[in-house]
Amino acid sequence: MSNDPFEDLQAILPSLLGSLEALGFAQRVFGRGNAGQILEAVGAPDEALAGAGLAMQAWPENLHGLRARLGVASQAVEHAFENLRGAAALNDKGGGDDMRVAFRAFGQLPKAYDALYPLTLGLPPVSRFFLSPAQRGDEELLTRLAEAPPQDNTGVFHVGAEPGERGGFSAYVPEYYTPDDAWPLVVALHGGAGNGAGFLWSWLRDARAYGAILISPTAVGETWALQGPDRDTPNLARILDIAHANWNIDPQRILLTGMSDGGTFSYVSGLEPDSPFTHLAPCSAAFHPMLAQAADPGRMQRLPIHITHGAQDWMFDVAMAREAAQSLQAAGANVVYREIDDLAHTYPREINPAVLKWLMTTDR
Repeated sequence: MSNDPFEDLQAILPSLLGSLEALGFAQRVFGRGNAGQILEAVGAPDEALAGAGLAMQAWPENLHGLRARLGVASQAVEHAFENLRGAAALNDKGGGDDMRVAFRAFGQLPKAYDALYPLTLGLPPVSRFFLSPAQRGDEELLTRLAEAPPQDNTGVFHVGAEPGERGGFSAYVPEYYTPDDAWPLVVALHGGAGNGAGFLWSWLRDARAYGAILISPTAVGETWALQGPDRDTPNLARILDIAHANWNIDPQRILLTGMSDGGTFSYVSGLEPDSPFTHLAPCSAAFHPMLAQAADPGRMQRLPIHITHGAQDWMFDVAMAREAAQSLQAAGANVVYREIDDLAHTYPREINPAVLKWLMTTDR
């Protein structure tokens, strides 16, 4: 590092963003016992951040905000790699809860994203990072994002006493939003151990690139209401009312999607006869044939459902997803089934562009 903040930034940003890309890859391919293989594949991009904190301490006071955000993100990356290496060490010893340690690593990613996102306005490399890979060279889109006039109801924000509060939600509205057009809405439900503030980032790049409003609620209870009284469906209705009151939502393009428990609840709530959701897209979800058999026949007719599941899923066997596709198709739904050979039990962000295209072009 140098004594020049501009030169320091040129060194820090590629290392920081590269480390986050490596961690995103690790999260995507993680499975039981493979942390060591992942580390072999990604190397140690975080090592280039060594000394970044000390260098930034010497920056002038007018760069305090930038320094603070880069510091939070760098520290999150450091902790994430520490935990990922800890998981690999447990693999080598042949014991220990490597999955818990690895999930602790991936839990650092939302902290880094939340710290960095406000820097998209002034730092083009950060703006590109928060786009789908296929859209990072779209200069017209980058210019539109950079030149969008400030609006109180766009960007990333959290509703609740704190991000991820039970029953609250996190949201992203593209900076180039205009009420002149009706916008598709994606409501994305986290997995059993997650929250909306974290799961928001699984979809944000694609909502930003392709033009969709994104809401990621947090379950009212510890996870979604898969047993006992359903407090989550009324809460989702409340959140939709807030969305309609604040933005121009396309009533024909309202997607309910989710991962793991969130995917299962997208079946449970989305198959209700009076559900406001026009499309369902469960991922890595559990399914019981009774869900299709008990669903209202009118609701099922030509209901667009996009199912994604991993052939390597260690929590919910892929046979469950295949049965879901067959049962729902037989009940009258318009089903798209996508099985990913190398996917374990995690969310594959690479499916989002296809799901958004499906949402925007498939009618009931």
